[in-house]
Amino acid sequence: MPVTAVVGAQWGDEGKGKITDLLAQEADVVIRYQGGNNAGHTVVNQHGTFKLHLVPSGIFNPSALCIVGPGMVVNLEVLCEELANLEAHGISTANLRVSDRAHLLMPWHTLLDRLDERERGRQKLGTTGQGVGPAYADKVARHGIQVYEVRDERRFRARVAHELETKNKVIERFGDAPLDAIAVADRVLRAAATLGDRIADTLPLVEHAVRTDARVLLEGQLGAMRDLDWGIYPYVTSSNPLAGGASIGAGIPARCITKVIGVVKAYSTAVGEGPFPTEMKGRDGDALREMANEYGATTGRPRRVGWFDAVAARHAHRLNAFTEIAVTKLDVLGAYETIPFCVAYELDGRRTTDMPPTQVLERATPIYETCTGWRTALDSVGDRAHLPAEARQYLAKIEQTVGAPIGMVGIGPERAAILL
Repeated sequence: MPVTAVVGAQWGDEGKGKITDLLAQEADVVIRYQGGNNAGHTVVNQHGTFKLHLVPSGIFNPSALCIVGPGMVVNLEVLCEELANLEAHGISTANLRVSDRAHLLMPWHTLLDRLDERERGRQKLGTTGQGVGPAYADKVARHGIQVYEVRDERRFRARVAHELETKNKVIERFGDAPLDAIAVADRVLRAAATLGDRIADTLPLVEHAVRTDARVLLEGQLGAMRDLDWGIYPYVTSSNPLAGGASIGAGIPARCITKVIGVVKAYSTAVGEGPFPTEMKGRDGDALREMANEYGATTGRPRRVGWFDAVAARHAHRLNAFTEIAVTKLDVLGAYETIPFCVAYELDGRRTTDMPPTQVLERATPIYETCTGWRTALDSVGDRAHLPAEARQYLAKIEQTVGAPIGMVGIGPERAAILL
């Protein structure tokens, strides 16, 4: 590898878990570097189908050290539930470590997230209601509680009581009942006790891996269009899914990241609110959603679907400098005789391939070119050279318009259904 970042190049839900699961079979360390349990990575392998929300997708390699990185916000109760489910399916979680510098996602964060979305009404952001935004807000405002603080029970309980003095006033203004500090602290401390010594200072582990040229895999959540700084603000996540965020969120010097894999679907999907220029609505959108089973891994919400948007993917490439692209779900497009492909936007009477800011993007109209479909199943294809000519031409168009080579192509949900 030896240090590879796997990042989303669209709105999220691109199939990063599948790509990470494949690459993790040869990795020594796999690190989730940002986000929380607000999005899930679906992995299908010989063990079954799993939806991972906090655990790195490398957990299925028993030889890989899996780290919940310091850039994450962690709901310890959800993490324990996820680990218990893995163990129940025979998957060892002994090699998991949680950075003691990660921030705790507390019960009040979840409650405040849902109350805030309720109050926004029609201007809601479309969050998953898992508390990730409020947890990052507290982190930035220096009200956050880091994971290591659970080791000092007396001080931790005092911190919880102190934070709830303010948080409960807000909760009561929303019309909800205040939270009990003792009960909240008990819940978090129980989960911390379950994790035990899996809570650790992860920097020495990561530093040793980099120094010894171990194969390190960095797993991001969501995609460039949901990046806090470069996405469709305010309809974004509260952290940086870009490769630049991987350096900080994992604890690795930026110059040590030698490979960046941008993951895209062969079409586009999005969960949540905000502009989505190539969105298919009505029957056409419903048909693609059902055919591709496009429902959120965390909430089960139907995903918005659309044609491939090369402007968005190129925007992601400009920010990440992809060494290669991984295209997932190419098989889904086998149902179409012709496939619209967005190469640019028309904006206020002019053509552009630059990504405008959010309020301007809402006025953009996609400019399509038409690709010929291949109208055949791909499940029997064993290598990229034997894809139908039309499918190869479609992939070539992605390479040409985005500006990076395609290294992997997914033609099914299973780990084995990836053409290298």
